[in-house]
Amino acid sequence: MLNTLRHIAAIALLALAALPAAAQYPSKPIRMIVPFPSGSATDTVARIIAAPLSQALGQPVIVEDKPGADGAIAGELVARSAPDGYTLLMATNSPLAAVPLLRKNPPYDPIADFTPISFVGRYTFYLLVNAGVPAKTLTELLDYARANPDKLNYATGNTTGIVSTGQMLALGGVKMVHVPYKGEPAAITDLVGGRVHVMFATPTTALAFIKEGKLRALATTNAKRTAQLPDVPTMAEAGMPRFSIGTWAALFGPAKMPRDILDRLNHEVNAAMKRPDVREQLERQAFEYAPSTPDEMGAFLRDQIEVWSRAIRESGIKPE
Repeated sequence: MLNTLRHIAAIALLALAALPAAAQYPSKPIRMIVPFPSGSATDTVARIIAAPLSQALGQPVIVEDKPGADGAIAGELVARSAPDGYTLLMATNSPLAAVPLLRKNPPYDPIADFTPISFVGRYTFYLLVNAGVPAKTLTELLDYARANPDKLNYATGNTTGIVSTGQMLALGGVKMVHVPYKGEPAAITDLVGGRVHVMFATPTTALAFIKEGKLRALATTNAKRTAQLPDVPTMAEAGMPRFSIGTWAALFGPAKMPRDILDRLNHEVNAAMKRPDVREQLERQAFEYAPSTPDEMGAFLRDQIEVWSRAIRESGIKPE
């Protein structure tokens, strides 16, 4: 009898070992690493998606904010992690398109060191000025900057802000003083207080202040006007059709993730974004959700690296 039980146990263990990785996945909590601080747009989007993803996978999906170095800290952490599906990156254009182009020695390769899981969607960014700035349009802002060289300063809380403002200034032929911040929330506080004057930012941090009249939105970087502020023109409508920066979020894992785990995550992320409650929460953030296949996300990333490369060259920004 003892030998029989041992034989059955051995067969069971062999059968378990033969199961595909996805059949055993996940068996413990999953970390979703966010490259920006708590309260940022990316942190908010990650938490909206993590909740239904936890339900679908049967394990907690824990959002961890790892801000700093324009997203490179979070990106490097995930790139160096085991490709087992337990460490994911809620990436944006900052760590995966901008960082590799803005650094002479980037800490990772955006193509070789990551596995695309799914596109998540596009952020809305607005060009904002403090209410004390005497400009109500993009043209008026550029005219004021020309007439008052180095009087205006601009805040940035991410590489989107750095490259967007750089491209705007280059196309407009004006100069402003750069004041960098580690994230949007702190920069918005100083923009409202008048310590800085101009900024590209998301409605997650800015919309309430816009509605209170403490900030003025001059344009949106979106390809079309937004439902939240339908009277605010696009950058093209405002007189800058060559402005090309768009902002997005996508889910990635480390390179060489097993295909069955990749497919499971892709399926569950896309299913989560189709839920009416999730879509409603994302829409409140002026976030345009847009799931994809892993291959579609990979092709999109390659295209975005080219777009950002051109914008950085136009802006005259040099890698550091």
